[in-house]
Amino acid sequence: MLVIEILAVRLLAPYLGVSLEVFTGIIGVILAGISIGAWLGGRSADRVDPSRLLGPLLVAGGLSALASPLIVDVVGPALSTDPASIVVAATLGFLAPAAVLTAVTPVVVKIQLKSLAQTGSIVGSYSAIGTAGAIFGTFVTGFVLITAFPTRPIVVALGVSLTVFGLALWVGAGRWHAAASAVTMLGLAGMLLLSEGPCQYETGYHCAIIEADDMRPSGRLLLLDRLPNSYVDLEDPTYLEFRYIRLMADIIEVEAPGGALRVVSIGGGGFTLPSYVEATRPGSHNIVLEIDGALVDIGREHLALTEDIEVVVDDARISLRDVPADTVDVVIGDAFSGASVPWHLTTREFVEDIRDVLTASGIYTMNVIDYRRLDFARSAAATLVEVFDHVALFAPPSYLSGRAGGNFVLVASVSPLDVPGVEMAVHARGSNESGIEGAELERFIGNAIRLTDDYAPVDQIVGKP
Repeated sequence: MLVIEILAVRLLAPYLGVSLEVFTGIIGVILAGISIGAWLGGRSADRVDPSRLLGPLLVAGGLSALASPLIVDVVGPALSTDPASIVVAATLGFLAPAAVLTAVTPVVVKIQLKSLAQTGSIVGSYSAIGTAGAIFGTFVTGFVLITAFPTRPIVVALGVSLTVFGLALWVGAGRWHAAASAVTMLGLAGMLLLSEGPCQYETGYHCAIIEADDMRPSGRLLLLDRLPNSYVDLEDPTYLEFRYIRLMADIIEVEAPGGALRVVSIGGGGFTLPSYVEATRPGSHNIVLEIDGALVDIGREHLALTEDIEVVVDDARISLRDVPADTVDVVIGDAFSGASVPWHLTTREFVEDIRDVLTASGIYTMNVIDYRRLDFARSAAATLVEVFDHVALFAPPSYLSGRAGGNFVLVASVSPLDVPGVEMAVHARGSNESGIEGAELERFIGNAIRLTDDYAPVDQIVGKP
């Protein structure tokens, strides 16, 4: 059951992303399954010979586990990321196996319970055994299986093992029941193994897909969890497809003019901006802090990531500590995956670490995705204002007025910023983003919360109405 719970996060991620709300929905549904399964299993064990229940329960648990990814793939494309959709998706995919497998425990206890005098030791021992199994399943799945295998083969191995073991224990089962169970098991396992699923590459953190651009033969679009993440031109690293990436490049050109740069990028994705800096600023030193090592392999093999760009595979919050103070000209913050961002990379404490590695004229430019009330964009700006002397926010006028949303770009420094210069560069290439700073930025921020390590409800405020 704990194996299924961990895998549920991976199976839902391509459709719902990875956020605290997704974890909450899965945990809540699994707990509901535990409650239902324990109650029904106990009642059934009192009414029917429990030795006759164990095999069918394991078979049902195995078959429902095998069906879970297929159910998620059917309902996934229609899902939204609101809490109700998350709970519905988790319920359809994982409530049944959680409930059925939980029902095994009271059945086994009833089988072993010979007299009331043994109640404490029997119940206690099976509670201990169940907890030990849960710990084993959690550690092996999280630390070993997910690293070594794609999700679907793990589900197949689990489902087939449960079904086969259940059939072996199904004493007195008619040939029809055994044959139907075996055929269903083989059918579901075959469908899982033959279906490609939503992912082209399944990394430790993402469902990754690379699509060629029909209009630009050398263009490649990287999708993470089915949402556009990066665009790379294999033949021209100076070509920037995404609007916010072009804006960040303008900021770098204006605020850090001429010559080689020392750049630290928080989040790699398709490594678009590091490749741009490498091409436009010869001699620059690029360091990318990327937690997903598989994305580095994908970048090297498919997205023209060169060996000249140094990549540190670790959590940026940790690896930034190894960057010497007062040595970096530009820090690029772009750790978004879809509409999710690691909350601990948004807090005042992390921003202070960024400020410490920057030179006196260095800048921190950060991509922020938000829409509707723009609570996260306001909070991100408010947090930067607490740490840096000069902060500006750039976005199309419709975003700044609250009529629309999407990618906002923040820039911060301890030195004055050239906001008019950035606007001139933006307008010179025909775009319409504007910048706000000072009192205008304070009005935009309003009473937004400041993000700290103690309080950063990022998943709850991004894009909320």
